[in-house]
Amino acid sequence: MQKNIAVINGDGIGPEVTRQSVNVLNAIAQKFGHEFNFTYCLMGADAIDKTGNPLPDETIEICLNSDAVLFGAIGHPKYDNDPSAKVRPEQGLLKLRKSLQLYANIRPVATYPSLHHLSPLKTKNIDGVDFVIFRELTGGIYFGKKELNAEQTVASDDCVYSREEIERIAHLAFQYAQKRKKRLTLVDKANVLETSRLWRKVVRELAIQYYDVTTDYMFVDNAAMQIIVNPKQFDVILTENMFGDIISDEASVIAGSLGLLPSASVGKGAALFEPIHGSYPQAAGKDIANPLGSILSSAMLLEYLDMREEASVVREAVEWTLKNNFVTKDIDPVNFYFTTTIGELICDYVGNKAPGEIHKANIELRKSTII
Repeated sequence: MQKNIAVINGDGIGPEVTRQSVNVLNAIAQKFGHEFNFTYCLMGADAIDKTGNPLPDETIEICLNSDAVLFGAIGHPKYDNDPSAKVRPEQGLLKLRKSLQLYANIRPVATYPSLHHLSPLKTKNIDGVDFVIFRELTGGIYFGKKELNAEQTVASDDCVYSREEIERIAHLAFQYAQKRKKRLTLVDKANVLETSRLWRKVVRELAIQYYDVTTDYMFVDNAAMQIIVNPKQFDVILTENMFGDIISDEASVIAGSLGLLPSASVGKGAALFEPIHGSYPQAAGKDIANPLGSILSSAMLLEYLDMREEASVVREAVEWTLKNNFVTKDIDPVNFYFTTTIGELICDYVGNKAPGEIHKANIELRKSTII
């Protein structure tokens, strides 16, 4: 099978972690007889520095003509620390989502037994946690009309949603729940917000079509608490843009490291796959960033391309590295392995080169060759 994949390295550690994902995808291609054609393009601070535009038209064109988009990370301190900046890296990502009509962000949250000690939650609360957050991406307060009076003393941000916007992501979430544990939780603030009341009304009406899925409703403040107190209760969480942004970041700490979690943004155009972490500029160029979030995002990319066996192999490889304590500095600051080493180990596993018996003394820090 031949597929065209647009690659956006982005900023900070983005190029380093994305490079490992490309290597893993190439290993998958070799193992299963596929051909992945990668086209590299610019977005974010890197694009601003080189073109003055956070999302050049050429990047949009490449992404529109690709089967999927693999993305690294976005952001730079010189923009983050300057609230007056007129052009910002994040504008590129928001525009790309609009251009590709990516209206749903899918973020799986899972834990690994070997890393339970890193989670801020007790092991008994996180053992077996496995849920997915569906966040609406193109509506709500982030895209509403913004106003600031002349005196700069009063500001407003409109939050607007239509039935169509709610229905399209709700259908996706219900269909996903049907393939999992058949439970969907709508997170809203229907006791206060009119937009949330519309969300609840639409989801109640759609739930009739998905009679095999148990649907419940939870206010966002309670949901934020329940994700910490009892995360195992959740299967599929459906929510609007801002609430999803906040609770998905909250949920990300459950696993023990931001570097572990992937995400997908899907809609009418080519889907985009990225780790949930930021650009982490302090680590850029040091070969210490955790590539697993990006590599697991590439597994979601494979699944999106209907390569389910291939995706399963990548996930098995990730679990193998974690089980054998081949981890980066964010997970073990003393006995850690480098970004490139983890990538090479996963490629070895994919290519059936990983040994059944591990001799760590034979694995060099900067090279995964097993002697």
